[in-house]
Amino acid sequence: MVAFSKESLPSYNAIISAAAYITATTFLLNSLIPKPVENYFSSSFHRLCKRFSSQLVVVIDEFDGLTANHMFEAANIYLGTKVSSLTHRIKVSKPEKEQNLSVTVDKNEEIVDLFRGGSVKLKWVLQFEAIKQISKGDGRLGNSKTEFRYFELSFHKKHKDLVLNDYLPYILGKAKEIKEEKKVVRLFTVDYNGTDYWSSVALNHPATFSTMAMDPMMKKELIEDLDRFISRKDYYRRVGKAWKRGYLFYGPPGTGKSSLVAAMANYLKFDVYDLDLREVQCNSDLRRLLIGSSNRSILVIEDIDCNIGFQNRESGAGIAEDDKITLSGLLNFIDGLWSSCGDERIIVFTTNHKDRLDPALLRPGRMDVHVEMSFCTFSGFRILAYNYLKIEDHGLFPAIEELLSKVETTPAEIAGELMKSDYADAALQGLVRRLREKDSR
Repeated sequence: MVAFSKESLPSYNAIISAAAYITATTFLLNSLIPKPVENYFSSSFHRLCKRFSSQLVVVIDEFDGLTANHMFEAANIYLGTKVSSLTHRIKVSKPEKEQNLSVTVDKNEEIVDLFRGGSVKLKWVLQFEAIKQISKGDGRLGNSKTEFRYFELSFHKKHKDLVLNDYLPYILGKAKEIKEEKKVVRLFTVDYNGTDYWSSVALNHPATFSTMAMDPMMKKELIEDLDRFISRKDYYRRVGKAWKRGYLFYGPPGTGKSSLVAAMANYLKFDVYDLDLREVQCNSDLRRLLIGSSNRSILVIEDIDCNIGFQNRESGAGIAEDDKITLSGLLNFIDGLWSSCGDERIIVFTTNHKDRLDPALLRPGRMDVHVEMSFCTFSGFRILAYNYLKIEDHGLFPAIEELLSKVETTPAEIAGELMKSDYADAALQGLVRRLREKDSR
């Protein structure tokens, strides 16, 4: 052990003098060394540190030019689910028209993620950088955004291929699943003052396939067709066809055509675009509306037979001179080059009179699947009885089955009778009277 005597230690005044000398020398060097030289040595030092670092940093910008970066959006959604007890700051928002809270990470907050059972450690940090504003000649700023965002993803260099080929695609897939789970189906309508000519509200229609009073076999075939359609992305690309599907729902009023559209939207989690052709001013606007609709959506054109320009030309119905859009314009809209502007889209036409439609509209590729929504059958009635009265059997069921085999009545009419009482006996007795009245006419 080395012992120091009090006399061997520097005095207080000597320490103060040495500190003053070092400070003065540093100040003098800083004032004498040119700034470019200082910056050069500083950047060289940082480059040297990076050269010997084992970490690789991937930068994911919010925008790629003028286009939103899908990878940034996916990472933002995914990391919102990785908030832990070690996280200090998060951002929470709730858009006015949405039902769920949106949780995302805040800037400079580090999120650690583990991949492949914890064998790969990755660190995410959301960074912000100010945008230099350039004033135009009229005094206005050339860019309304004051900053841009980007993620820095850091990990060991040996995992580069794994991250690029497996981890990032995994995040894209997980973000899509999260969006689908949280998605609120929206109903869009034509609005020339809205974004892309559309405005929307949340679609809160409760219809599902289980509540639809339609033939069970027809319902099963429709669900299978929808499942097959959404799983065929590569198939449609391979055969050279736009990834879309056309349906025609036809039958008397009150048979559930609109409710079936809502059931499809709720089943697929697809937004619905309600296109009233009477609101469209010209063919070019029709194309604009198609471009403005999103992927994974259902475009609905109800009562197509009410547009005289689209009626059967062989029946003698001519095209009115004041029609805003033409049959050829509609055909190009649903089956021409413009129809390929988007993926995973469904077009549904409804009509009360299929025979009035022009054959050009009915062919495959435009209306691929024709679904007849007919009068209520006994199997459909049983679904309605369970929906409205919560019963699966009753003593009046045989009488109702016999009457429905002779009387044409719509599901809407039966539902109206069942809603008149909360008691099964009273409601079914009223329905039997109603059906007998129609049978005696």
